[in-house]
Amino acid sequence: MVGRLRCRVKRQARARSTVVAGRNLYDTVSAALGTKDNVTTESLAEGILARDQRAIARGITLVENGSTEGLMLIRGLFGRGGRAQIVGVTGAPGVGKSTLVDCLTSEWRRRRRTVGILAIDPTSPFSGGAVLGDRIRMQSHAGDSGVYVRSMASRGHLGGLAQATNDATVILDAAGHDVVIVETVGVGQGEVDIARTADVSIVVMVPGAGDDVQAIKAGIMEIADIFVVNKADRDGADRAVSEIEAVMMLQAYEEGEWRPPVFKTEAAHGTGVTALLDAVEMFAERHDHDGDRMRSRAEVRLREALSHQFVSRLERHEEIRAAIEEAVQRITRRDVDPHTAAAEIMERSG
Repeated sequence: MVGRLRCRVKRQARARSTVVAGRNLYDTVSAALGTKDNVTTESLAEGILARDQRAIARGITLVENGSTEGLMLIRGLFGRGGRAQIVGVTGAPGVGKSTLVDCLTSEWRRRRRTVGILAIDPTSPFSGGAVLGDRIRMQSHAGDSGVYVRSMASRGHLGGLAQATNDATVILDAAGHDVVIVETVGVGQGEVDIARTADVSIVVMVPGAGDDVQAIKAGIMEIADIFVVNKADRDGADRAVSEIEAVMMLQAYEEGEWRPPVFKTEAAHGTGVTALLDAVEMFAERHDHDGDRMRSRAEVRLREALSHQFVSRLERHEEIRAAIEEAVQRITRRDVDPHTAAAEIMERSG
C-alpha cells in the first residue's frame, strides 16, 4: 500500500515538474549543440566527478558522437569508477519497463541511493531518428538532483543496446551514482547484450502476451537473473509465473547457485516493487566482485573497441574506402560473396 501511494504521489508531481524538466532538457540540447561555454576534457571530467548534470550531459554526447574528446574523457574517467551497480531492465514493447524503472528509482531514492538511468530507444531504419520517449515517463524525478535520466538512440545497433552505452555507464559510474539502470530497446529476444553489460539483468514480461513461449526460446532464459511478470492484475498472471518456473526446472542448478526468482508486480501502482528491489540487492551481495562476470564484461568491451577502432582506421585510407565501395557494388551484382570481398579488403590493407 505504501509503495502504491508513493508511485501515485510521484505521478501527481509530474505536472508540477514541467518547468524543471524543460530546463533539464534545455541543458541537454545546449550541451549537444555546443552552445554553452567551451570546456576542456580535463575540466569536463572534473565536472562529471562532481556530479554536475550539465557536464554529464556533455560527456555522454561526446561518447555518443564517437569523438576523440569522448575517448579521451573515458580514458580519464575509467579508473575512477567501478563502484556503481549496473542493473539491466529488458523486455518486449508494452510490458511496462519504463514505469517499473520509475518505481524502482523511487524506492532506491527512499533508501538514499543515487540513480543514473540510461533509456535506450530504437532508431528508425529510414530516417535515423528516435522518439526518446522513455524520459517523458520519468519526469517525476526531474527535480531530483540524485537522479539523472538520459535517453539514447540505439542507432540501429543490434542486441538492444546503443554502441555508446558502455561508455555512458562509465560516465555515470564515475559521477558517483550508486545505481545505473540500463533500460534496453523493446525488441524481445535480441536483447542479449544486456547480460554482458549489467551486474544484474531483469527480464520483464506480462501475462497473456505469449511471453511464456518466448521465455522457452534460446536467449531470454539465459540472460535473466530475475524475472518479473508485470501488470499482474491481468488474468493469467499466476499461469505465466508457473510456466516460467516450469521452464527453469528443466535447467540444472548446482547447490548454492542462484536460481532466478519470479516476481509479480503492478508497476503502475507500485505493487511488488519493494520485494523486487530486495531481490536485486540480495543478488548484488551474493555476486559482488564476481570475477567471471567482470572478466566477461571486460572482454566484450575490449572486442567492441577493437572492432570499432579497426574499421575506423581502415576507412581513414582513401584506397580502402574505394575498395569498400567497389566491394559493395560487386556484392550487389552478386559477382562476389561478402566473405570473399572482406578477405580481399583485408589483404589490401596489409
